[in-house]
Amino acid sequence: MNITKFYEDFNIFYASEGDRHYRPGWINVECPFCTGNPGFHLGWNLENNYFYCHRCGHHWDCPTIAKLIGVSKKEAQQILKQYKIGKPRVAKEVKVKIRAKSHKFPSGAMLLTDRHKLYLEKRGFDPDRLEREWNLFGTGPVAMLDGINYKHRIIAPVFWNGMRVTFQARDITGKHRLKYMACPQDRELVHHKDILYGKQTAWNGTGIAVEGIFDVFRFGVSAFATFGIKYTSSQVRFIAKMFQRVTIVFDPEEQALKQANKLMNELKFRNVQANVMSGLDNDPASMKQDDADYLVKTILK
Repeated sequence: MNITKFYEDFNIFYASEGDRHYRPGWINVECPFCTGNPGFHLGWNLENNYFYCHRCGHHWDCPTIAKLIGVSKKEAQQILKQYKIGKPRVAKEVKVKIRAKSHKFPSGAMLLTDRHKLYLEKRGFDPDRLEREWNLFGTGPVAMLDGINYKHRIIAPVFWNGMRVTFQARDITGKHRLKYMACPQDRELVHHKDILYGKQTAWNGTGIAVEGIFDVFRFGVSAFATFGIKYTSSQVRFIAKMFQRVTIVFDPEEQALKQANKLMNELKFRNVQANVMSGLDNDPASMKQDDADYLVKTILK
């Protein structure tokens, strides 16, 4: 299916190569579900044939087509057949891809300095334990990779199937507009949104789904992160494959809880016993460690 033909026939403007909204492997348009957040966030994945909004997450083919062009779902189904949108696809394992550029850390990556450790201590973490258990590194005032500045950050390597495939970088100054930065995509051996963060070898039947890496640090080896509330279909498949029971502990904001409930329903559809933990006053990473430990014990009963 050439989805550009569908967009052109219905006068839907899409981001083309050279446009700042263009992403290789995707055709992006304005998302009709993101009310109040204009932008080319809704992408059609050219390899696996699905819609995914980089703000509000996965959307099924039929309601998305109906919303895009203002028709009924019955009419949208006919359009799906006409343009062969959403043809059946087989779920497949994420494989390490051969990249033109090798995977590596930013320049100047080092063991955690006193400044990195002070940041972690202020957030209620044991820096020596995190450095040892999660293989953390740090960057100083000079830290570049492919022209991207990663200065003054904590670098968390991401492992999948025993191999380091990407990394996340957390600002420690509180001054950078981006708290988290990912590894450049063409240096990721596996794209971070295709996998989960955590101790893969320690996972068993019960898991705790959280948003970010620091939430995992707080809850420990039973937790896994989706790298934000905008989870992907690949991540849902892996969660369903690896866990029989999942408690979702996202931030207490309205949009995060909405996504948590959406994830819960998708997991239940895949026969996973899933529930959403509500009532938190703040994000899980800001909990006191004793309180987090007690919550984990309660969940794992």
